[in-house]
Amino acid sequence: MNRKRMDNSDTRPGFVQGLSDGLSIAIGYMPIALTFGLLAKNTGISLAHTVGMSLFVFAGASQFMALGLIGIGTGVVEIVFSTFIVNIRHLLMSMSLNEKTLPESRLKRGIYAFGITDEVFAVASTRETDVDSRYLYGVALMAYLSWVLNSGIGYIAGSALPVSIQGGMGIALYAMFIGLLVPTVKKSVEALLLAVLAGVLNFLFSKLFPAGWAIVAATVGAVVVVELIDVVKKPAAAETPGGMSAEDSSVGGVSSAQQNENYGAGKDRDDAKGRSDKESCGSEMEGGSEL
Repeated sequence: MNRKRMDNSDTRPGFVQGLSDGLSIAIGYMPIALTFGLLAKNTGISLAHTVGMSLFVFAGASQFMALGLIGIGTGVVEIVFSTFIVNIRHLLMSMSLNEKTLPESRLKRGIYAFGITDEVFAVASTRETDVDSRYLYGVALMAYLSWVLNSGIGYIAGSALPVSIQGGMGIALYAMFIGLLVPTVKKSVEALLLAVLAGVLNFLFSKLFPAGWAIVAATVGAVVVVELIDVVKKPAAAETPGGMSAEDSSVGGVSSAQQNENYGAGKDRDDAKGRSDKESCGSEMEGGSEL
């Protein structure tokens, strides 16, 4: 495997190609990062905190969620834990991308692992050839710069808006989450069930826990319940030794047990016929010897 990767070094994309491929991500991040900056200004955090969050967190969904939690006065521990739950998918993306990248030092892998987002992963994983740290640095750098710079620009632009418009920007955060949710629930009944269940659990838990922990508990609880429902719904089909279920092993409406019975009966008939043929042959040979 390593030898094959070394032989493809001439065709492997480098840093410049990474910058080129990351340009589309940078353009796509612009409106989202600008919106984040605007909402951060409306939430009441400073410009330094806004840019610092984009610098060190670099996770769009988590940052938007953090704004909502900050707005309702959630503590730091709840925000960190919620961010961990939302970003746990990055573990799977990193493991998958590791199969496509060259074996390199932990330092190099750690650097480009920080820059992995959904879009960076999609661009890198769809390359036909293996990739190395140079290419991933290029893709991630374009996405990173766009996100950080436009977060600051959005904050500054929000400061220039009239107070009346700034006050109405709070609804934009909920509108954005609804916009992300609706296309998903249209394609999946489980996603709809998950969203409704999470909302109901959050309403119930908010009566018992602080707002931040209520959201965390509702998220984890909804995921567990939906997964349990999915497990119960899956048919526990018994498999035959050949790896097929009883239904799959039937042919023409005849079960495997019936097929075995018919096969045994047929084999007995064949054996009886064989013995009869042998007896007839023996009789003919005796008659021939007498002649």
